[in-house]
Amino acid sequence: MTTETTFGGHRIFVTGGAGFIGSRLVRQLSAKGAELGVYDNLLAQVHGPSPSVNLPAQVTIADVRDGDALSAAITAFKPTMVVHLAAETGTGQSADEPVRYVDVNVGGTARLIEAMRRLDKPPQRVVLAATRAVYGESAYRTATGDIVIPSPRRPEDMAKGIFDVHGADGATLTPERTLETMAPAPSSVYGSSKLMQEYLLLQVPAAWNTTILRLQNVYGPGQSLRNPYTGVLSIFCQQAMAGKTLNIYEDGLIYRDFVFIDDVVSAFVAACADGGQADRLLNVGTGHETSILSAARMILTDLCLPDHQLTVTGDFRAGDVRYAVADISRTLAALDWTPRVSFAEGVAQLVNWAKAEARL
Repeated sequence: MTTETTFGGHRIFVTGGAGFIGSRLVRQLSAKGAELGVYDNLLAQVHGPSPSVNLPAQVTIADVRDGDALSAAITAFKPTMVVHLAAETGTGQSADEPVRYVDVNVGGTARLIEAMRRLDKPPQRVVLAATRAVYGESAYRTATGDIVIPSPRRPEDMAKGIFDVHGADGATLTPERTLETMAPAPSSVYGSSKLMQEYLLLQVPAAWNTTILRLQNVYGPGQSLRNPYTGVLSIFCQQAMAGKTLNIYEDGLIYRDFVFIDDVVSAFVAACADGGQADRLLNVGTGHETSILSAARMILTDLCLPDHQLTVTGDFRAGDVRYAVADISRTLAALDWTPRVSFAEGVAQLVNWAKAEARL
């Protein structure tokens, strides 16, 4: 991001603005001259039992399911831009609490849209924190070079230790990085509810332009260590420091695109600064793959813990995807942005922060 980017004269309303991504984004935008409004319910699962907010913003503590409170806050603030981060996250929990996920993610977005449409002067741009979970499994290449979208892996095969993705003929397929043009096929309630957010913003007639950022696996200092549904790297840090053996699912060769928090925040800043008039749908990741096994080993190494404090168990989650890595070429071309933090650098920062938190 160029240092010349400023937001003087802009009023930016951020739902979920006290969260992992939101709090950093608010500080970045404030430092660049924007006036900020934050709307967040300070969910105890994420923020703990006694959260406090210290942000350079007008803060409203309320839930996106409360349409009256949301409408009052956004009407009073009169935003020129809106960043919509508020959402329930976690694929596993979404299967257990589908009503909650749909109410917050779908219903909350619908209420936000209605509140914005009632404004005398609607915002110029809405930026949505979307997710790669809308894709489901990655695209794959056959031995003959054809690109296919495979069927979800079958639990009965995974129970036998068959984890690779196979085509209709039984041959093993080669994964490809995911393009934004790939047809969505979410494999979780979470992914489906997040896809509906995109549809609502694009299908409801409105005066604003919409930028949808489909985030890969975001990690870094400040990610909740108490939330069991937070990112896998934070969970590994917490478990390892507690002396637990890390349970590595499947054969450890589940691949993810881990993108550092600072790079994600800079992508949102770039999206807010984007002068393009058309709606945009963009991946935010690094384009690099990292296996869960190698990520766990790196965390143990940085914590100065033995490599044997992990075990590859063959456990699995039905509906989990094998390979999730972004093609970010469109994003690099569309925005003044590029990811800068390597995985090794990012993990080192996460581990150092987690160790400092453990000493508090």
